[in-house]
Amino acid sequence: MQIRDMRPDDYDALVALWTDAGLSYRPNGRDGRGRVLRELAGPCSIFLVAVAEGRMVAAVLGTHDGRKGWINRLAVHPAHRRQGIARALVDEVERRLDVLGIEIVTCLVEGWNADSMRLFDSLGFVAHDVTYFSRRKDPEV
Repeated sequence: MQIRDMRPDDYDALVALWTDAGLSYRPNGRDGRGRVLRELAGPCSIFLVAVAEGRMVAAVLGTHDGRKGWINRLAVHPAHRRQGIARALVDEVERRLDVLGIEIVTCLVEGWNADSMRLFDSLGFVAHDVTYFSRRKDPEV
């Protein structure tokens, strides 16, 4: 397995991975090709993929706001789970954030996603009782 930076031509494989991994996909909003590629080209993105035998088997969209890092959209194909791939992706995002001097790394996990909660707990992340507020211009964003 190889971890590398995501490239623009990885977008279709990323969407297929999200689908296979059971993640929601909002093509008319934040997950649309234009939006993802714009973020990929930006200075605050650490978008990584894991490739095995020429196929994308996992991905993570890491970001930061200059002060805090975020783990977003971590997905591992079901056939490749429990092999340490998610841990390797998170470790690499954290390593890159550390180089930038960012010392806080966070993630949001939806309440239904018990597998992700167990994963981040096992990685040493601490759960906080937080109520998440958002305002969306469109429900698809």
